[in-house]
Amino acid sequence: MILIRIEALSRERERVKRAAIFIHFDDVISVDNLLRAWREFLKDKKKRKDVREFSFNLMDNIILLHHDLKNKNYHHRGYQSFKINDPKPRDVHKASVRDRLLHHAIYQVLYPYFDKKFIFDSFSCRKVKGTYRAINRFREYGRKVSQNNTRTVWVLKCDIRKFFANINHEILIGILKKHIADENTIWLLREVINSFHSKNSFGVGLPLGNLTSQILVNIYMNEFDHFVKRELKIRYYIRYADDFVVFDANKKYLENTLPKIERFLESRLKLSLHPNKVSICTLASGIDFLGWVNFPNHRVLRTSTKKRMFKKLENNPSKESRASYLGILGHGNAYKLERKTTK
Repeated sequence: MILIRIEALSRERERVKRAAIFIHFDDVISVDNLLRAWREFLKDKKKRKDVREFSFNLMDNIILLHHDLKNKNYHHRGYQSFKINDPKPRDVHKASVRDRLLHHAIYQVLYPYFDKKFIFDSFSCRKVKGTYRAINRFREYGRKVSQNNTRTVWVLKCDIRKFFANINHEILIGILKKHIADENTIWLLREVINSFHSKNSFGVGLPLGNLTSQILVNIYMNEFDHFVKRELKIRYYIRYADDFVVFDANKKYLENTLPKIERFLESRLKLSLHPNKVSICTLASGIDFLGWVNFPNHRVLRTSTKKRMFKKLENNPSKESRASYLGILGHGNAYKLERKTTK
């Protein structure tokens, strides 16, 4: 038994060592990477006042940031907070241009490595993924489990309570250390992660608005994804951010699986399911997932999404806005809505 543990530890160390080849501090903070990050960051932001001010002395600002990072004099600044309704009220926190530039630089190095570690059925904030590929996968799994609509499909649907606000910093950093051996990179990631705390919860929470938050929550939830696939051996599972679904023909199996999911989330990730957003229903009754109510052979737009769409069209009836919504409606069974939108 001891020999097996020693071998497992040796394999883990070797894996971390290999990861260090792909994720290195110098790659993150290099002037070249910072310039590439600036080009990505600049898209659709050229006219903003704070961006223009930073760009007046762009090379000086980038070289100064590079030296601060290299000498470990860098400290993440604070955030400006504001509220949005998308569709429900959310608190968004905006970092300075300097810090957001660094977020892009970190993202450019972390994403290629970690994206290969994510399971196929994780669809949030990933290239060539997204909402519509997730709902198409939903339809595909419904057909497979139902064996082309010849048996009942049950769907366990869950939502994590206050997802971004409850990400535990030390657990997240511990997960990152399993992949990144470079201590300087961990120092930098810790600086970014610890730059934000949820209200009255020190050491907990990531800000909505940081590009780094998008990949960090996926890294965090990747632990859960692999638990679902490797330990629970669930085949038909889809996750998009804090929403996830599990398909099975046996309702009792899903009822027995739910406590295991809850225990893992609470014990390993300090997360809990939203008590009002956990359900086990038949696919035939309609499953509300990612803005659409999904049925075995069709999907319709969620009522709240429909109302919000028409309200926005009243405020902005431009051709571009209508074209955008027609593109959305094209992903479901919404012929009547399409006709109403074009009037």
